[in-house]
Amino acid sequence: MSHRTRKAKKEPNPAFAPISAQNFFVQAFQVALPGRNLDCRVYYTPPKFANGTVMVCQHGAGYSGLSFACMAKEITDLSGGECGVLAIDARRHGKTMSTSDQPDEDLSIGVLIDDFVEVVQTIYPDAQASPNLILIGHSMGGSIVTRACAILLDRKYTIGGVAVLDVVEGSAIEALPHMNSLLNARPDGFDSVEEAVEWHLNTKAIRNPTSARISIPAVISPSGNSSPIVPPFIWRTPLRSTAPYWQNWFVGLSHTFLNVRTARLLVLAGTDRLDKELMIGQMQGKFQMIVVPGTGHMLHEDDPTRLAEIMVDFWRRNERLVIGIKKVGEV
Repeated sequence: MSHRTRKAKKEPNPAFAPISAQNFFVQAFQVALPGRNLDCRVYYTPPKFANGTVMVCQHGAGYSGLSFACMAKEITDLSGGECGVLAIDARRHGKTMSTSDQPDEDLSIGVLIDDFVEVVQTIYPDAQASPNLILIGHSMGGSIVTRACAILLDRKYTIGGVAVLDVVEGSAIEALPHMNSLLNARPDGFDSVEEAVEWHLNTKAIRNPTSARISIPAVISPSGNSSPIVPPFIWRTPLRSTAPYWQNWFVGLSHTFLNVRTARLLVLAGTDRLDKELMIGQMQGKFQMIVVPGTGHMLHEDDPTRLAEIMVDFWRRNERLVIGIKKVGEV
């Protein structure tokens, strides 16, 4: 029996009301992938030059492309519009919808990579005329972009770098046995969107009220159930339903990241998270690593200004190279 029966309905607090993403991205549209039975939501700010750079962002499990909204606006401002940002809602997340009449449960890494690559190819059908792409992935999304990089390179897209946000294979796999107890601490749902935003801020899941008010409305949906024990708003992607895929997302990530054929950046919210393979790789100068103090797992939401600075710096170092200077991460 849910604890909801004992709980008085809470009035929405306007301090946590949703904020539209329209001032953070220039466009929001659906990308039809008929071959994959998917209608993908993307948020996009194009670069001001046709041959500019686009940072392609993939979110973590349970979140949506809007978790990059604040960072995206800062990247556009900091780069004077030279860098565009494209943020994608993954399958079963945000406003991406299945067009199949079959159950759309499969979130295994291969499916997610193929979705990601297909979105990029649909938006930029001509690899030669495509902008330079920098792939940015948070948590589960880090695993997707790292593995998608090789496919896009083989298809002749120019990839200026891969940036992975707060995920390390070793610690991700070590954390898996503890995930169920963490999920048990999450409510089944909420009385209002405002309550969902407030819960994320109170638990410090997200530490930035503006970002939470933009991103959290996309991670819940109306339950459409009038029963008193079913909350009016429930999780759009119940994380427990993704449990069969957790191992699959992260196994082999360190090796893939260290061997990707472009510049590599790892941004962490804490210092104690490198596994042995990454430690050796870091000593060999195979990637750039930056730790952002004062942030939690949602570091790009907690401190979007700092993350934007890091990303624009990564772009400057790797896109606008003086001939003869090695890229970061190139041995």
